[in-house]
Parts: sequence; structure tokens; C-alpha cells
Amino acid sequence: MAEMSRHPEVLWAQRSDKVYLTVALPDAKNVSVKSEPQGLVSFSATGKEGEKFDFSLELYGAINPEGCKTNIGLRNIICLIQKEQKNWWKRLLKSDAKPAPYIKVDWNKWCDEDEEESDESDVAEDDIAKGVDGDESSDDDGMLYLPDLEKARRS
Repeated sequence: MAEMSRHPEVLWAQRSDKVYLTVALPDAKNVSVKSEPQGLVSFSATGKEGEKFDFSLELYGAINPEGCKTNIGLRNIICLIQKEQKNWWKRLLKSDAKPAPYIKVDWNKWCDEDEEESDESDVAEDDIAKGVDGDESSDDDGMLYLPDLEKARRS
């Protein structure tokens, strides 16, 4: 029996100059992302159990393959895809049919066209810099209140 490949969950968001694709695939190996100027993006990887995952998307507009970056984290792979022209796409894919069920909007990175200018923090650059895992809580976040707890316990 031929081994079937599966689709990982893909979350997407955009800015006027780029598209974020976050592929939810923990411990991925052999990750390959190919992008072509007309907007074709192909992804393939092996999951931690050795299962094959892949997808190909025909994006709404043309892209600049040289400006595309991929960052592989422990839980996901973030693909930063540079649009050829700075403009907002009506949707992710060229086809206006309903996208496949494994493609969803990434509400954490979502930004509306009119919010973009006021959004000073550029999510992608931060993500790429810090390794994308999305687990921003550091171990000492919760330590701030411990001294107060100690005082309360003594009284």
C-alpha cells in the first residue's frame, strides 16, 4: 500500500508586503519549502513518527522567492513570504473556492489593513529572531509576586 501523505495545519496572516504561513508540525524533520515567483508555495516534511506531510498552495498574488524566509521551531515552522508588490490580498489563495480545512487564519498575527501603520511591533521579525515557538512565558514571569506571598504567609 502506498504511503499517504497528510496535510499539516497551516495558519496564515498578512501584511501589505508579506504573508505569514505557520505550519503546525512539532519535531518536523527534512523540512523543504519551495516558492516560485507566480505564487506557488510547496511544503514537505517528515513528522516525528516518520509520517509524510505536504501541501502546495497557489497564492493570491506573485511573490519574491529570494525574500522568503523559513524558520523551523520545535512546534511549528514559520514561512515568511515576501509579496512581489506591496498590497493587501483579498484572500490567501488564487482560487476563490473555500480553502481546504487545514488552512486557517492566524488570529495571533492577524492585522487589518488600517491597523498596519499603527502596529509598531513587527511580529515576523521578532518571531524569526527569537525562534518562533510562541512560548513567550519565561520561567521568571510568575516570580514577581512571591515576596508578597511570603509576607502574607508570615502574618
